[in-house]
Amino acid sequence: MTGAAQARVAHVQALIAAEPTRPHDAIGIVGELHRLCGAAARSLAASGAGVSVMTEQGVRSVAAASDEACGLIDELQFTLGEGPCIDAFASRSPVLEADLAERGAERWPIYTPAAHEHGVRAAFAFPLQIGAARLGVLDVYRRQPGSLTADEVTTALTFADAATTMLLDGQEKAPPGTAAAGLDEALDYHVELYQAQGMVMVQLGISLAQALAVLRAHCFSHDRHLAEVAKDIVGRRLQLEPLP
Repeated sequence: MTGAAQARVAHVQALIAAEPTRPHDAIGIVGELHRLCGAAARSLAASGAGVSVMTEQGVRSVAAASDEACGLIDELQFTLGEGPCIDAFASRSPVLEADLAERGAERWPIYTPAAHEHGVRAAFAFPLQIGAARLGVLDVYRRQPGSLTADEVTTALTFADAATTMLLDGQEKAPPGTAAAGLDEALDYHVELYQAQGMVMVQLGISLAQALAVLRAHCFSHDRHLAEVAKDIVGRRLQLEPLP
């Protein structure tokens, strides 16, 4: 690592350490990621930042965010099945959309109008990865369109590296076969989602992929989050109808 790179890492670590702990922040790795998101949002002049944990098997969860509103925007991508976070994870490369109004509607026709409703005009996503391993994505949002400068991109990548290190360190301390402390709660509802998906598949006699499409369509048409609908299905309070 060059001297300049070491200086950037030290600077980002200092920003994270200086970020105040909010009364409702979780302890452990999730609390650390919350502070990282807050520091990233401040440093990059962003309206918010979030870290999503993702796996090759399709498990996805918003692990931390700079604020509740940003967490909801992150979750929109998993509810709707598209967005910069999903593309960045799949491509293993940053996704930099400086003006959602210009190209977003073509690239993400469902996510873009939903993000606009939440005041997002620019979105940037940086994969959390080391070697061949992919852990998730760091999302950064702005309320005004505009590109990140070269220095800001470098800073965002440094924050992404810091988040990757946090996740790896947290997992290393966890007992074998379990998630890092705090992340287990963040991932819990995805077990419920898979249960709901399986129930819809059996009830409607369709494939798993079609069951997820039915779930997402219901969420979109009723303005609900995927986690809420999954909980109602597993609790047998809701039974979905097949798509037309």
